[in-house]
Amino acid sequence: MLIDIGVNLSNSRFEKDRPEVLQRARDAGVEKLILTGTSVSESESVVELCRQFADQFPGMLYATAGIHPHDAKSLNRESIATLKALTTEQHVVAIGEMGLDFNRNFSTPAQQEKAFEAQLELAAELQLPVFLHERDAAERQLQILRTYRDHLVDAVTHCFTGSREALYGYLDLDMYIGITGWVCDDKRGTGLQGLVADIPLQRLMVETDAPYLLPKTMPEPPKGKRNEPAFLPWVVSKIAEQRDESAEELAQQTSDNSLRFFRLE
Repeated sequence: MLIDIGVNLSNSRFEKDRPEVLQRARDAGVEKLILTGTSVSESESVVELCRQFADQFPGMLYATAGIHPHDAKSLNRESIATLKALTTEQHVVAIGEMGLDFNRNFSTPAQQEKAFEAQLELAAELQLPVFLHERDAAERQLQILRTYRDHLVDAVTHCFTGSREALYGYLDLDMYIGITGWVCDDKRGTGLQGLVADIPLQRLMVETDAPYLLPKTMPEPPKGKRNEPAFLPWVVSKIAEQRDESAEELAQQTSDNSLRFFRLE
């Protein structure tokens, strides 16, 4: 069994074959997917996908509801109320994707911080775990998280690709770490390869971030280079190369961690 904690299933690249994508995931042993909400509208979309496929793939699809830092400029008075309303849906299991991204600044740092703190306050109020994004902003993100951590039930930094200092900062806050196919990239991912052994087994989760970050360890990558949840075993295998556990042990423990984190047990 595997659980993919980050899938962008509402992405247009899945428009033509979502049922087939889900069936291939199930056939590959990926039994549960957490669909990522990156804006108010995308959060509504992923919740709708959970509803749409509930009968065909029972117990497989769950969702987050949140505003990605790129979309922080869209925050208005209604945004948080709409996210809060979405959390009444049985499929919604976390608030996010939220956080800071100072790499490209599609929204200003001030806008990002405002949206981030508004969502942290919502997660604290509802006692839902938080699904975090961070890029080139670890120092500031950790400062904000330290203020809120005692009020949050749980937090995961998804698609972690940062420094040793950032990793230990998140672990010091008793957070989970999500690892993607970035670890399979022998050019960009060497730093991460050297860090995955430092993540406590009880704090590790895995994800594809599909359709992005296709594992470069695949000998025959699909045409179009689209990633999908069925390829999650490649991520687990690469992590296992860097650690003492087998791929099977990692699959079991990361699944147990994900069930606990998202309250799916």
